[in-house]
Amino acid sequence: MTKKALIAGGGIAGPVTAMALRRAGIDSEVFEAYDRGSDGVGAFLTLAVNGLEALRPLDLHDLVGDLGMDSSRMLMLNGRGRPLAATRQPSRTLKRADLYRVLRDEAVRRGVRIHYGRRLTDASITETGVRAAFADGSTAEGDLLIGADGLHSRTRAIIDAGAPRARHVGLLNTGGFARGVEVPGEPGTSHFVFGRRCFFGYLIHPDGEVWWFANPPSPREPTPEELAAITPARWRARLTELFGDDTGPMLDIIGATDHIMPGWNTYDFPTVPKWFNERMVILGDAAHATSPSSGQGASMAIEDAVVLAKCLRDVPGTRDAFAAFEAARRKRVERIVEQGRRNGSGKAQGAVGAFFRDLALPVIMRRLDRRNALAWMYDHRISWNEPASAASG
Repeated sequence: MTKKALIAGGGIAGPVTAMALRRAGIDSEVFEAYDRGSDGVGAFLTLAVNGLEALRPLDLHDLVGDLGMDSSRMLMLNGRGRPLAATRQPSRTLKRADLYRVLRDEAVRRGVRIHYGRRLTDASITETGVRAAFADGSTAEGDLLIGADGLHSRTRAIIDAGAPRARHVGLLNTGGFARGVEVPGEPGTSHFVFGRRCFFGYLIHPDGEVWWFANPPSPREPTPEELAAITPARWRARLTELFGDDTGPMLDIIGATDHIMPGWNTYDFPTVPKWFNERMVILGDAAHATSPSSGQGASMAIEDAVVLAKCLRDVPGTRDAFAAFEAARRKRVERIVEQGRRNGSGKAQGAVGAFFRDLALPVIMRRLDRRNALAWMYDHRISWNEPASAASG
């Protein structure tokens, strides 16, 4: 009998998981909390080469490969405009809304049902599977529930009422898209500036548009209401002040941006102790959110989707399949969370910390490149045809 999965969360992880399950012979339905999709919403993200390659077993690589722009070179500078390091990390940067749109449309084309306005509130294990309850009063039943519902996952809390909260990493995010401004650099290079008081990144699209983000430091975690109260004009004034003493194109880019995005907090999860129970499992940010500094958030969710589908295909018993999934993924994803934590730690340093960072970073990056020390992250590949193994022990 064909299994049926209920997937909570219709962002990026949800549709990819549904398509992976479909390839494994498992039906699914996606339940999205919001009453519409993410068309036109959000900033941009990076898909590292390992994430792009994880799409290949699902025949999605070519669908996504032409979105956005190549961003395989990174150039790091300090707030005085001095280059600190340059490196290559094969990746593609694309607008979140574009990635969401093509994945959702392809999932629908392949027969996946996506329901909007269905926020998960509770779930229970039944004699034959699982029943999910939603805020609109509706319910759904299936053989298993997959929480692809992000950082503030309701599924995670249902599985483990004592699950830890995400860890605020002391940085905020905002950004935008600038036009009509000439800036140093060329398409294909991500420029990262360690400003004296704020970190800044920008990329030049081949059509001339400049995509940028800033990470103002914030030792205290603002509430969503406090962030929503910061108007674009206040963001513009704050960023202008933060970068006022720095060398670089930051003020020109900010000035050429019609709309500065509402700010959001930056989080990660050092570890989530419990990923699953008999009929429910979490993946992506719900299980292991990593700081954007890792450049791996979306890639990890895509890898998760493929590995989980393989485990459900190959390992008898739902709980055993979930255990195999965790055994295959936990060590890798937690190592990447820690890598993101280290990458982000240099973004909000005082004068003394910045002095030592500027001395150490060129040496560290040269050693990493020479030793190919990040190959474990970028060279990871998932074979669809290789059978998944049951967890041991």
